Amino acid sequence: MPTPELQPATLAVVTGRPDRADGAPVNPPVVLSSTYVGHGVPPGDVPVYTRLGTETWLPLEEALAGLERAALPGLVFSSGMAAISAVLDLVEPGTAVVIPRHAYHAALVAARRLERYGVRVVEVDIADTAAVVAALQDSDVRASVLWVESPTNPMLEIADLPALVPAAHAAGAIVVVDNTFATPLGQRPLTHGADVVVHSVTKYLAGHSDVVLGAALTNDPGLHAQLRERRSIGGGIAGPWEAWLALRGLRTLSLRVERSQASALELARRLAAHPDVVAVNHPGLPSHPEHERARTLMDGFGSILTLRPRGGAAGADALAAAVRLWVPATSLGGVESSLERRRRFASEAPTVPEDLLRLSVGIEDVEDLWADLDQALRRIG
Repeated sequence: MPTPELQPATLAVVTGRPDRADGAPVNPPVVLSSTYVGHGVPPGDVPVYTRLGTETWLPLEEALAGLERAALPGLVFSSGMAAISAVLDLVEPGTAVVIPRHAYHAALVAARRLERYGVRVVEVDIADTAAVVAALQDSDVRASVLWVESPTNPMLEIADLPALVPAAHAAGAIVVVDNTFATPLGQRPLTHGADVVVHSVTKYLAGHSDVVLGAALTNDPGLHAQLRERRSIGGGIAGPWEAWLALRGLRTLSLRVERSQASALELARRLAAHPDVVAVNHPGLPSHPEHERARTLMDGFGSILTLRPRGGAAGADALAAAVRLWVPATSLGGVESSLERRRRFASEAPTVPEDLLRLSVGIEDVEDLWADLDQALRRIG
């Protein structure tokens, strides 16, 4: 694995390559086999059956570990939710998971399913550090896991990781950070002492809206072994082509994020002054409540912004129908710009405004993206 002193943009390109030798391929091959030849009791590092491990995953797992500064290889899963479910399985019955009230709605649904095992789900405003610490220190809560999203989905709240991690550890809880929105280019939670990082590789890491994958990373050998076992027994494994495509997409992560972040901030600034816009939220705007925290803790402000147009929920739906370049679709992090009204999902948090549109900025020309939003806003306004 390349030395961690390399910059993330370089690591995204050079990690997960075959050894250099005359005649060796530059890119890793795809191995299409469900099983492997073997006699007797196999050594631990010899592949036996693809559900347990395959060399096709290894280059991607190495690259993800390099980007997140993880001491151990990453673990790829069949989807972001497969990774999240495996990590949530670490919550001990009779304890609690402290989780943001605004988080990926499927993650919240999965956490609440643990209540049937006697797990308490305590929802907090993750940006309110004092409130999160109070929940962790509450003897009635007995937290075993602090779940963090930063920025949160879709409200873009920013957590104070350097303060929350030691507070959680002092309370006996492990810290899990969903780093999908920020990407490893924006922040590396393991360097702040977080225990596990999860990703929807589907989003920015793969980056082309053509792969569904997830990943979990940790520096802890015990947690790594537990999560690997959960992947093997649960069967949420990555397909070989998906892993290969995700690695290919990862090579351009830095270029894509650099372009989309710059465009997102420019669009947020312009939308904030638009007469047909009620509210705009983006961590790069000084009006964002945690702007200074984001500026201090993150390398860039991310490529997601939220918009509330005039006309309430009907106005938001009309805007999604009136744009020509922006794709009205769920998910995010692709090369194409997309938008959606989040409360169209019944499982979305009720504190998310009905008229809130989440915008994922892609790599198109920013002037074209602006012109499309402006014409749509003026039409509905």
